[in-house]
Parts: sequence; C-alpha cells; structure tokens
Amino acid sequence: FSRAIVLFAHPDDAEFSCGGTVARWAREGCEVHYVCITDGSAGSNDPGTTRDAMRPIREREMRAAAEILDVATVTFLGELDGFLEVNADTRRKVTREVRRLRPEVIVAPDPSRLWHGSGYINHSDHKAAGELALSAVMPDAPTRVMFQELEREGIEPFEVPNLYLSGNESDTFVDITETFEVKLKALFAH
Repeated sequence: FSRAIVLFAHPDDAEFSCGGTVARWAREGCEVHYVCITDGSAGSNDPGTTRDAMRPIREREMRAAAEILDVATVTFLGELDGFLEVNADTRRKVTREVRRLRPEVIVAPDPSRLWHGSGYINHSDHKAAGELALSAVMPDAPTRVMFQELEREGIEPFEVPNLYLSGNESDTFVDITETFEVKLKALFAH
C-alpha cells in the first residue's frame, strides 16, 4: 500500500492492534496516517485524575508513539473518551478524513468483537470506532449525496479499496518479525 489510515478510538489502540504492521508499512514506503477519534481523556484510573489533566498527556504519548513508528500524520477528532457514538456528526468527521487522505487501506477495530475468552470485554468506544470505519467505507465516503457539505469544502467522494479489521478471527496476517521491537518501543511511549 502507498497510503493507509489507522482509525481507532484511543491513544495506544493503534500500537496494541497493529503497531508492528504500521512500522513495517512505513519502512516499505507507505504513508500511514493515524486518526484517533476520542480525546483520550479517560486514559487513567488513578485517584484524582481529571479529564482535563489527561488530554494533553495522552496526546503527547500518541504523538511520541507515532513518531517512533514513522507515522506521517496524527489527527484527533476530539470526541469524549468513553462516550463515542455513531451518529451523523461522528460519521461526517471520519468521512472527512477518509475523503481527504484517500487511503488504499483503512485499519480499524472489528465492531462485532464483543469479548475474547474470559479476560477481555471489548470497550464500547472500540466497537463504535469499527462501526464508523464500516460506515465510512460504505456508504459515507464513496456516495456523493452523503455529506455533500464536504464537496463544498473541496473534498470529493472516495471509494476505499481495502479494509482491515483487527479482531479474534483474522484472515490476513502481516509478518512483523522485523518490526516487533519497534512496536514495543511505541507501546512504551504510553
């Protein structure tokens, strides 16, 4: 791929789900763009932590991790962490980025993933981010009558040719042997 969007809910989601792939694609010349849908403000459970205190910390961490992985751009859409919804406004925000960046592939969480084994319950924001990716691929980004106001901004419709969803039952694998250590370094930025 020459251009990719990694669409996710929170700072650190991309590194956990596909940091090694991002590093590999960037090394191979792919222009990788991060689109973080929330503000990351619920990223700590420490007593006394506030959303206002967390926002700049999580943004700094996200940008540091992206730099380690050689991500081209990082965009924050600013939705409230923990309360991400699929609605016209969030669909428009995601569609704007997809049409603007025109990726050959979008990587996003699988919205159908509810849990895994007995130790993981999927975050509602992750499911919503996956639904937003699906909506962007069809019908929002390619359909001219969806969000026509974007055309007035000079952003034309675009059909995304590939969608990769991270989940429990993968059918596509990327060898990250050469970039696994870089993935770990990016995770430690959080």
